[in-house]
Amino acid sequence: MPNAIKHVLFILVPLIAVFAVLPGLYQNHLLLFNFVTFLILAQGVNIIYGFTGYLPFGYVGFFGAGAYGFAVLVMHYQSPALVAVLAAGLVGVLLGLLLTPLLRLSGAYFAIANLAASLAVLHLVANPALEGITKGPYGVSLTGTFNPSHAYDAALVVLTLTVGGVVFLKNSSFGLALQAVREDSVSASMAGVNVVKMRIAAWLASALVAGLAGGIYAWYVSVFYPDNVFSGEFSIFAIVFALFGGVATISGPIIGVLILYGVYNLIGFTTPQYFQLIYGLLIMGLVLFLPAGLVSLATRRGWHVP
Repeated sequence: MPNAIKHVLFILVPLIAVFAVLPGLYQNHLLLFNFVTFLILAQGVNIIYGFTGYLPFGYVGFFGAGAYGFAVLVMHYQSPALVAVLAAGLVGVLLGLLLTPLLRLSGAYFAIANLAASLAVLHLVANPALEGITKGPYGVSLTGTFNPSHAYDAALVVLTLTVGGVVFLKNSSFGLALQAVREDSVSASMAGVNVVKMRIAAWLASALVAGLAGGIYAWYVSVFYPDNVFSGEFSIFAIVFALFGGVATISGPIIGVLILYGVYNLIGFTTPQYFQLIYGLLIMGLVLFLPAGLVSLATRRGWHVP
């Protein structure tokens, strides 16, 4: 796939290089880590929404489940952090398998059911009766594994693999089949595409991405509560960033995160009193005038945007 190689060299290599060098130049390490986390989550949303059309309002459920999967292994089994991160990804996949019946729904029904499922997982984890396993609503402390530098490096690895996966979807027959299912599932099925299999594969891939991101987040912060890792902010931001840049592309979600999250932090620090107004107007402008995202500006001019 020569196009895939070109896209990796053009997009992924500079992106990873910049975020690998910045921690040595910029003191706000947490801000950089958040950028990387949202880059991962936005691409995870891109996999399920951009290539299948399913909008996951409850995407944070996989993220939070991954964080608690990491925490349980570290707290009760003294698992090495890297092993716990891999287990966090597996927890995301297992939750995705459990929720595959939701794929029978579509549109707003799927979005609402997915959101309800994430809230159900939150209340399960925060149940005081499970204090011996998850610490319930009282929070998790993993200070023994606290290592922000290693967690940041792991996040860069997951970002590399996630963007590489989107590159594969963009340039492979599998990805084209997914997009055919998104555009017209009936016609795709008549053409020999296994619609159910395709949707489940994308669903589980996006769940894996969020689970890994949640595990790395737990490793980085080490102390958190259920409301922190199951905050709807993760879902909303990831969706908005992906839509702002343009889904079903490689660069769209990256552009969305770099611009919108950059603006989010700039406005929040410099003019917090106008933050909600300016940010809301920016998003409204996107929905009204650029429903296909920023990359549509380039495609209208005939430019090829990966």
